[in-house]
Amino acid sequence: MPIQLAIVPVTPFQQNCSILVCQNTYDAAVVDPGGDLELIREALQEMGGNLKKVLLTHGHLDHCAAAKELATEYAVPIVGPQEDERFWLDQLPQQSIRFGFGAAKAFEPDLWLNEGDSVMVGDTKLEVFHCPGHTPGHIIFFDAEDRLAIVGDVLFAGSIGRTDFPRGNHADLIDAIKNKLWPLGDDVRFVPGHGPMSTFGEERRSNPYVGDAI
Repeated sequence: MPIQLAIVPVTPFQQNCSILVCQNTYDAAVVDPGGDLELIREALQEMGGNLKKVLLTHGHLDHCAAAKELATEYAVPIVGPQEDERFWLDQLPQQSIRFGFGAAKAFEPDLWLNEGDSVMVGDTKLEVFHCPGHTPGHIIFFDAEDRLAIVGDVLFAGSIGRTDFPRGNHADLIDAIKNKLWPLGDDVRFVPGHGPMSTFGEERRSNPYVGDAI
């Protein structure tokens, strides 16, 4: 049975917080809760989801600033990203000041994830791929059965993630997109960190930064 997906734009950056609910068990995961917890709680309630874990793609403020508060409130673990992302999670207080967010405290996830790991949301398995470049420990989540990926700031509709932040690497980002995302299939729909959904096939055809014509 397909997993239910809701996308809740949060923070002044309108970051796509994804809520996944297994339609067999109603177990739920929230991916990248950057803020606006009242909106996330409301969406969870409307979907009938029972939150079991908080998942993180990477450590930028708009993706994870509210993760610790949400996980504590629901008594659930924070899972991901990859451990190289400690570099960014340790800087959450400084990120908060720089971008004018409310106070954000540094934290460590309950479980770091690596390439080849998987995470269960009820009966749904999410495969984990380490996709550095935008940040060093960035990961993406892939639901092979539902042909759905949650890619954070690796890839966008018509664009790719920035690599001008500390420890960003443009070559690594392009390599991750071409050698980890594209092989998953042109039919895969993806939720980017910002903006509308697209498919890998559409981006291969038309993305001016990483399309096949480049």
